[in-house]
Amino acid sequence: MTFTEFQVCDRDISDEILAGYLESDALAVDTETMGLLPMRDRLCVVQLCDPQGRVAVLRIQQGQTEAPNLKRLLEAEQVLKAFHFARFDLATIRYHLGIEVAPVFCTKIASKLARTYSPRHGLKDVVLELERVELDKTAQSSDWGNAVNLSDEQLRYAANDVRYLLNIQQKLKEMLQREGRWELAQDCFRCLPTIVSLDLMQYQGIFEH
Repeated sequence: MTFTEFQVCDRDISDEILAGYLESDALAVDTETMGLLPMRDRLCVVQLCDPQGRVAVLRIQQGQTEAPNLKRLLEAEQVLKAFHFARFDLATIRYHLGIEVAPVFCTKIASKLARTYSPRHGLKDVVLELERVELDKTAQSSDWGNAVNLSDEQLRYAANDVRYLLNIQQKLKEMLQREGRWELAQDCFRCLPTIVSLDLMQYQGIFEH
């Protein structure tokens, strides 16, 4: 598949992009939505990046309920999907597109387990420390609903949110292994589908006394 800075897709990724991504052992994934409540706020954009840095920005249309090629990719067992705060992304992808993403690595969980010397675990902070790159977050809280007319600034923001994820995923994995917390991290990742189910059923505080 041929990319320039990134490739923009509508409704679903192409067969060519699917085939290329299925050859990867890992992908970075992120979403942009109209808000933080999956059952209220619609999914607008899904971003993908492979280890070669090839980024696809998929624009989801209002009312869209499926994306077959994306589903095949995100459910492919041989491809690890890395997210930052996977709990939210998994919930919104499942609720809006019926996709059960697996297997999963969450860099936010990994950061909290490995970087116990820091209270700052947002993507911008983790990328700044581990990659020495300062992400521009000015487009984060913007209108993602007008998918056809997303600005160049929004598209660049969406692309950059996945561009560094696989690098920090690998570095966090090495830190977890070094500190003896890798198995614990994997247990956390395996719990995510159940936590997402509880979130979508609107359970709160279920593990509290």
